[in-house]
Amino acid sequence: MIIVTGGAGFIGSNLVHELNQIGQKDILIVDNFAPAPNLSGPKFPNLEGAEFSDYMDKREFREALKSGTIDGAKIRAILHQGACSNTLEDDGRYMMDNNYTYSKELLHFALEHEVPLVYASTAAVYGASTSFTEVPANERPLNVYGYSKLVFDNYVRRLMPKITSTVVGLRYFNVYGKREQHKGRMASVMHHFTGQLKETGMIRMFEGSGGYANGEQRRDFVFVRDLARINMFFAGLLPDQPIGKNVQAIVNAGTGEARTFKAVAEALMQVHGPGKIEYIPFPGDLKNRYQHFTEADIKGLRAAGYKAPFTSLEEGIRQTFSAS
Repeated sequence: MIIVTGGAGFIGSNLVHELNQIGQKDILIVDNFAPAPNLSGPKFPNLEGAEFSDYMDKREFREALKSGTIDGAKIRAILHQGACSNTLEDDGRYMMDNNYTYSKELLHFALEHEVPLVYASTAAVYGASTSFTEVPANERPLNVYGYSKLVFDNYVRRLMPKITSTVVGLRYFNVYGKREQHKGRMASVMHHFTGQLKETGMIRMFEGSGGYANGEQRRDFVFVRDLARINMFFAGLLPDQPIGKNVQAIVNAGTGEARTFKAVAEALMQVHGPGKIEYIPFPGDLKNRYQHFTEADIKGLRAAGYKAPFTSLEEGIRQTFSAS
């Protein structure tokens, strides 16, 4: 059995669908379907057409981990995507329980049973930094979300000399793709720009900020299907990409190429049709907690064994909206 936490969310549901594509259907999905104010709709539609063997609520799953009622011998891999990913959430106790304590519980279960664990970290750990190599000097989170992920990364780092099974943390950069309609404000700019373009014929983006001209802020946009394959690779689940056993690493999961918001708008107009760009003032609630530039240093990813190319921004957008 393969466990996918956050399995009904954006990245988790795409992982489940990609696992199905390679014939994997013995999947336990763990998630939380309780309503949340930051979500714009339910997550369950993301699992339409997906095949899996079981579902557990996150609270039930955590209790089962603590009580020892989950049979570790039957688990092939754990793909841990479950987290509070709302970067504007300021409840530090809630964030640390979801993103740190929960992750520790899974880590120790995986280590005890020698089950490969691949977990979601984030580029938000870099925060105010303009250098994105996986070293402490670059790690300067701007919000409690990034901080919670960094604290867990550092916990793994401290244990790493003693770890013998596979534990890989993936620092996701700006992810986009299908199945993010429920994420509200936290959805990618591709999702928001598309809605604006279809409704008004216009795309609204921020005026110049952080030393960048209008629409020239740059991000490393990574296609969700690429991230799914990276997870599956390190978990040893890809039949066409064998991996060496027992990898321990915390690496960036991005393309290594920053692109402007203007480039995103242009690629979307190639798919949806022409439109205009309007520049709007930078939101006050994002001041001092917004990354104006991100670009993954992927040397660590390559050194850990993942060699596959990344999908281009234009092709990723085409695939995302091919049936829209």
